Amino acid sequence: MSFVTLARAAAGLLLAAALPACQSSATTTAAAGPSLTTYFPAPEAGVKTGGVEVIPITTPKGKFNVWTKRFGNNPKIKVLLLNGGPGATHEYFECMESFLPQEGIEFIYYDQLGCGNSDNPRDTAMWSLPRYVEEVEQVRQALHLTKDNFYLLGHSWGGILAAEYAFKYQQNLKGLIISNMMMSCPAYGRYADEVLAKQLKPEVLAEIRQIEAKKDFGNPRYMGLLEPNFYAQHLCRIVPNPEPVTRAMSKVNQSLYVTMQGPSEFGISGKLTTWDRTKDLPRLTVPVLSIGGKYDTMDPAHMEWIATQVKNGNSLTCPQGSHMAMYDDQQTYMKGFITFLKAVNDGSFKPGTKL
Repeated sequence: MSFVTLARAAAGLLLAAALPACQSSATTTAAAGPSLTTYFPAPEAGVKTGGVEVIPITTPKGKFNVWTKRFGNNPKIKVLLLNGGPGATHEYFECMESFLPQEGIEFIYYDQLGCGNSDNPRDTAMWSLPRYVEEVEQVRQALHLTKDNFYLLGHSWGGILAAEYAFKYQQNLKGLIISNMMMSCPAYGRYADEVLAKQLKPEVLAEIRQIEAKKDFGNPRYMGLLEPNFYAQHLCRIVPNPEPVTRAMSKVNQSLYVTMQGPSEFGISGKLTTWDRTKDLPRLTVPVLSIGGKYDTMDPAHMEWIATQVKNGNSLTCPQGSHMAMYDDQQTYMKGFITFLKAVNDGSFKPGTKL
């Protein structure tokens, strides 16, 4: 037998051996979700833009454009991401790219008005929770998200926005994820004062309070104290922060942030100071996942409690996580998040589960 004949015979044997495995893999992929050819690229009409869609929105102050980017395509699971801050950007959610595509989960980046790639009207009257709720609804409509596929994840301030959206429009949702946010800003303030402040060295806390009393928030010493003593413990425990976090935070719209939150994450003093939806939580009937971190700026016990107050709640506490638990307790966060999405999608969701 010639060398060529031997090579052809060997190739034939290899192909025959590989076919069952390939067929099995294809079957498994089809059962689990979209195949690569249907997940990538997401369908777009006309010129391809990598999933970017700029959406015109109507506001009391006129029309503006907000930026979105679709990643992947799954007709049954579409997750719209609401960034925190207020005033940060979608960029710190980029860690999702390392976890969701392999599960066939579609997700959508979105810079809220005044954030990142979206228009900035530079008008503090526009920094309003009810107006942002209507903005999210306009985005949902433009992206054709429905109760059969629409999951809304809000992180930090985005968790307030996601909850407020659900109170008004939960009929449009398939699932809600409130990530690293309490449902009471007064309780958030008390937790900062009564729990987290007491964990600081007395001399550090005293100097922070002196600067705050003078409202000297532009003093470099203020952040010089907060970053190593508070942020590194409770905001993100990976120091230096992962690059997407640093990039997103370097672009925070300070006007939006200070107007809504106040000058720092160490408590709250902006427009949201009195926001409290704890008594309204039983109104939420859509499946809800509440995520918190043990070392969070928010009270982990409160975030776990949220899941017991809604009609169909699951909770996830990240034991190594802080406010950015999607980074500093990444495996726990992503596993629980994905488990929730799949359970709601396939009908195996069970209220009361701790993921």
